[in-house]
Amino acid sequence: MKLSILTTVLFPTIATAFAPTTTRTAFTTISGSSALSSSATENARPDLPIEYEDDDAEFGDDEDWITENVPGKIVMNEIDLAKQVSALNQLEEKWRKERVYQEYEDKALLGWTPQAEMYNGRFAMFFLVVGLLTEYWTGVTIPGQIEEMLRVGGFIDVDM
Repeated sequence: MKLSILTTVLFPTIATAFAPTTTRTAFTTISGSSALSSSATENARPDLPIEYEDDDAEFGDDEDWITENVPGKIVMNEIDLAKQVSALNQLEEKWRKERVYQEYEDKALLGWTPQAEMYNGRFAMFFLVVGLLTEYWTGVTIPGQIEEMLRVGGFIDVDM
C-alpha cells in the first residue's frame, strides 16, 4: 500500500522536477568556437523585454565616463569575431603548452630540473652546517672529516 502511494505521489514530482525545459539553445560552430545561432535566440524567451539602465544620461557629463567602444555595446561583424576567436584559440593553445611543460618539470626529480637543483642546494646547506658543527665540537676540519670518512669507508689506506 505504501509503495503504491510513494510511486503515484513521488515519481511524477521527481519526473517533472528533472524534465528538460522546452526552451533549448542551439549552438553552431564558427572556426572552432561555439556561438548562439539566430534561430535559438529568437525562440529563447520572446515574452521578456530587455531593459537597460541609461547610465550615459546620468554620468555623461563626467570626463572619465566612456561612451564609445564600451565592452558589451560594441557590435562586431562575423569576420572580426572569427579573427578574435582564432587569436583566442592560439593564445589558449600557447598557455596550455606552457602549463603542460610546467607540470612535466614539476614532476621530474632527476636531471637538470629546478626541483632537483632545489633539493641539491638544500642538502648542500644542511651538510655544510653539519660539517661546521662537527668541526666546532670535535676540532677536526671539514677536509679532515672527509679524510676520516674515506678511511672508515676503506677508500684510502689506514696507514697514510
